[in-house]
Amino acid sequence: MNAAAPELPPLDTRFQLGPEITPVQQAFFDAHGFLVFDQVATADEVAMIGAELDAIQAQWLEAGRTHVYGIPLFIGKDPDGQPYISRFAFASMFSERLRHFLLDGRFEPIRRMVGEDARVGHDEKDGMVVNRYVNVPGSAYKSLGWHTDGLRDLFYLRMPQAMFNVGLHLDTITAADGGLRLIPGTHNQGFLKMCFHKGYFFDHRPDPREVAVETKPGDLTVHDGRLWHRVQGSPHDGWRSLRRSIYVPYQTGPHEPKSDESTTPGYHHLGRLSRSLRLWWEGVRSPKQVE
Repeated sequence: MNAAAPELPPLDTRFQLGPEITPVQQAFFDAHGFLVFDQVATADEVAMIGAELDAIQAQWLEAGRTHVYGIPLFIGKDPDGQPYISRFAFASMFSERLRHFLLDGRFEPIRRMVGEDARVGHDEKDGMVVNRYVNVPGSAYKSLGWHTDGLRDLFYLRMPQAMFNVGLHLDTITAADGGLRLIPGTHNQGFLKMCFHKGYFFDHRPDPREVAVETKPGDLTVHDGRLWHRVQGSPHDGWRSLRRSIYVPYQTGPHEPKSDESTTPGYHHLGRLSRSLRLWWEGVRSPKQVE
C-alpha cells in the first residue's frame, strides 16, 4: 500500500535548507514548481557578491565589452547617470571568490535535486547570470515579460527538458516592490501551452493565478524553468528600485563550454527585439510634453 502524500503547506511558505531536500519540500516542488529557502547566504556573503560584481563591471566597461562568450550584456545607466551593467553572463568565470561560493557544500542538496551528476556550469549556456533591475531613465533592465525557459531548448533544436532556476537574492523585495511572479503548476502544462499560452517577453500583464515571490537578502529560490514567469517592474525610482539576483547554472549531460568565439543564441535576439519594441511602445503611450 502506498504511503499517503504529505500535506502541502501554503504557497507563501519559506523553507529551511538542510542537508537533504525533505519529502514535504519535494512534494511542494513537484506540485507547484518552486521553493523559497530562507536566508541561505549570510550578510557578509551578500556584501561580497555585490563587491565582486562591481569589480567585474569595472573590468568589463574598461575593456569595452558588449558580449561575454557570445551572450550580450545589458548596459544602461544607473541612478547617478553612470554606465551600469544590468545583466551579466558567465560572472563566475571572472571571479575566483564567486566560483568558490557557488561550490560551497551547503548547496549540495540543491545540486542533487537537479541530478546526482549535476555540476555548476560556469562556462556553459549563459553561465552564472546576474540580473540587476533598476527603474531609472536609461536603464537597460526594468522588467521582464512572461516566458518559460523551455524556449531556450527549442533554439538548441531539442524538446524542452526539466530544468531548474536556482536563484540567490541580494535585496529585500516585497510584492509591492515588484519582483518575480510565477504561475504555480504550469511546469506540468503541455507543449503547445508552453509555446503559445502567452506572448514571450512581449506580454507583461498580471495574471490572476500568479504568485509574487518575496525575498530577503540571502534567500535561495528554486523554480522549474518550464513555469510561466515574469519580473514585475518596481514602482519606485532610483536606487530604491534596485533588485539583484544571481542564478546558479547547474547543468547535466555533456559538457558544452562557451568561449569568446561563441555566437549569440537566437533566443537572445528575440529578447533584445522584445525590449526594443517595449521601449518604443512606452514612448508612444507616454510622449514627452512639449514646453
